[in-house]
Amino acid sequence: MKFSDMKSFLDEKAEAYNRPDFIENDPISVPHRFQLCQDIEIAGFLTAVISWGNRKSIIRSAENMIGWMGNSPYDFVMNFCESDLEKIGDKALHRTFSAEDFRFFLKTLQRIYRENHSMETLFVPASGEQNFYHALERFRTGFFRENTTHRSHKHISSTYKNSAAKRLMMYLRWMVRNDKKGVDFGLWQQISPALLSIPLDVHTGNISRKLGLVKRTQNDWKTVEELDLKLRKMDAADPAKYDFALFGLGVSGEF
Repeated sequence: MKFSDMKSFLDEKAEAYNRPDFIENDPISVPHRFQLCQDIEIAGFLTAVISWGNRKSIIRSAENMIGWMGNSPYDFVMNFCESDLEKIGDKALHRTFSAEDFRFFLKTLQRIYRENHSMETLFVPASGEQNFYHALERFRTGFFRENTTHRSHKHISSTYKNSAAKRLMMYLRWMVRNDKKGVDFGLWQQISPALLSIPLDVHTGNISRKLGLVKRTQNDWKTVEELDLKLRKMDAADPAKYDFALFGLGVSGEF
């Protein structure tokens, strides 16, 4: 397929899938229940962190976490005490994301929000950086700065270990893109959508290979950068919009 034809095809599919009816069956539906910026950030972050496996299961597990916070994530994060966390018990909240992980994440989020008005501050790329390779590692280091050996490390991927960091990239797409279509939030103004990459997973990876957008067989950071080269030629200002096209084609079985 010629480049111009590929661009037209993916533009059409991105437009088809990037619409409000996409929200209902997607994990992004969880943060969409809130209006306050910090509620959206926290609900979105926790949902993104557990976003592996069946989407219905992800949404159900995220709803349970939000329920533990009294359906007021920011208020809970800022005001909980140790006895509140003890009520969570010991049952895993989503697959390998345990109650202990949840307690650690809540304590860390409390520290973050006592130091920052928004989580955006922790993700802003440095001057001259062209993607989130370094920014995501800085976020990971900062997130675990008070406990560098906690078991929760496995839930925040490391780009320095060549991870595609799919869940963090998905969270960034939610927070940064602002195309007024009603799906992504566009809350964060300090980060350019031009720096975003596709949240690379099995679906987007397989479709990208079928379309000839990438040659690498692994779904890792090197493949993210390979895909960036193609998608940024199609839309340098908003390459992550093609996540809707690639993911939609993958889960629908259309291609």
